[in-house]
Amino acid sequence: MERSTRDNMGNLRISHDVLATIAKHVACEVEGVAGMVSAPARLKKIKQIFSPVSSPVKSVDVEISDDMAIIDVYVALKYGANIPSVSEKIQKNIKDAIQTMTSIVVNKVNVHIAGIVFEKAAK
Repeated sequence: MERSTRDNMGNLRISHDVLATIAKHVACEVEGVAGMVSAPARLKKIKQIFSPVSSPVKSVDVEISDDMAIIDVYVALKYGANIPSVSEKIQKNIKDAIQTMTSIVVNKVNVHIAGIVFEKAAK
């Protein structure tokens, strides 16, 4: 599962894992994000039904078709974070980073808020 380009000098292959790593790193840098979480179990089961040989669903899912990428990220936010604002920053930052670093066009970045993390009360 990788994207390939060819020119006079040779081939360039960018793995989906590279795109997922970029997306994960960029998402974690956004203020209000507590961390990444795994996709829900039901989604894992659905993906296994349709593609039993695919890799397991992680906190970032990358799909490339027609030379356009669709990125799904699963995050937990800090309690009190403005969900629409943080989600929009995640989308913009991931799209900008992937397009700048790889020249792959990002069509969509779907942000899934999978949890809220509360800080422990100070004793």
